[in-house]
Amino acid sequence: MTDFLGYKNKRVLVSGCFSGMGEATARLLLDLGAEVHGLDYKECKLKLASFTHVDLREPAAIDAAVGKIGGKVDALFNCAGLPQTFPPLDVMKVNYAATRRLTERVLPLMPKGGAIVSISSNGGLGWSRRVPVLMQLMQVDSYEGIVKWCEANAETVREGYAFSKEALIVWTMMTSTHLIKRGIRINCTMPGPTQTPMMAQFEAATAASVLDAAAQPIDRRSTPEEQAAPLVFLNSDAASYINGVAMPIDGGFLGGVATGQIDLKAMMANAAS
Repeated sequence: MTDFLGYKNKRVLVSGCFSGMGEATARLLLDLGAEVHGLDYKECKLKLASFTHVDLREPAAIDAAVGKIGGKVDALFNCAGLPQTFPPLDVMKVNYAATRRLTERVLPLMPKGGAIVSISSNGGLGWSRRVPVLMQLMQVDSYEGIVKWCEANAETVREGYAFSKEALIVWTMMTSTHLIKRGIRINCTMPGPTQTPMMAQFEAATAASVLDAAAQPIDRRSTPEEQAAPLVFLNSDAASYINGVAMPIDGGFLGGVATGQIDLKAMMANAAS
């Protein structure tokens, strides 16, 4: 039981390892004995097996980064993301198109028993109401095609953040049914408000009342470490039968919404005011 999660000597890749949830994830994986390789726009200060600078808005840069890492990849952690304060197209590129491209390029390096996890958000909880339009996007199978689709559907994409996180959830669910036939699992998490360096940008773009409401019923923000642990669990040997899941990591927020104890309509009214 000393290696319950099974990361000792595993070779793993973490995107977005510079700060926040990605940095906390990479640090935890190092503690668990994994060989950790990192990707980010800014250099990670952890003692990784390798670090590769990459701009996820450039598909060729993603391809080159994966080629540089090479070798076997037992687990992929898609932790990179942009908030809604960036241009909507950049948000869609990093949060959805790049996550999909990176995953597709890593898959040939992944053996049976491999696992993938991505960070979505409770901001994507509206995915079930937009499945028809999201499935249109799912059928676009290239980075460049996704960008063109987003440009042509700017009214649907809007600020980019919520739609990108919805797309990530639906893509995870859709992809899981195919990858499991190859012995590879894919899941995602839906964090609630988390105190990372990115939070300042969420605070600039979102009413404080909405952020406070989204932290119910626990009434505090999570730490990056509290988000990293579920990510590491989902890609571990201990989670071998968990596949195609969008797991809320939100202190009970979605439970409160589902049982009528948290009023989403009131939150949206506050967001609009």
